[in-house]
Amino acid sequence: MFRLTPDERDEVVAKCDHLGKLKFSPSMPYAYTEHGALMAASVLNTSRAVEVGLYVVRAFVSLREAFLNNADLARRLTEMEKKYDRQFKVVFDAIRELMRPPEPAKRRRIGFVQDE
Repeated sequence: MFRLTPDERDEVVAKCDHLGKLKFSPSMPYAYTEHGALMAASVLNTSRAVEVGLYVVRAFVSLREAFLNNADLARRLTEMEKKYDRQFKVVFDAIRELMRPPEPAKRRRIGFVQDE
């Protein structure tokens, strides 16, 4: 577990809407590493704690794999781009566009809305 810096906190608040209250917190929040999450789950000895701990560790593993796969793909794409002439630039640009994460969709409010 480690304490976030002010810049890291601001980045987390900007990316995670449900953590908006942290923006005005006078103290810096803590964050867990993958191993810290596993250790915390092993200390809490309930079935729910173990279940949540495994979920968190699996999330860390999948994030790491996604990051490594995306970085590897970007590196390989750059190498291929150097090999081929400008004729394939459109193809490489399209692939890079597909690799970019999608923009978050604007969500409609759930529930009854009265027109004025």
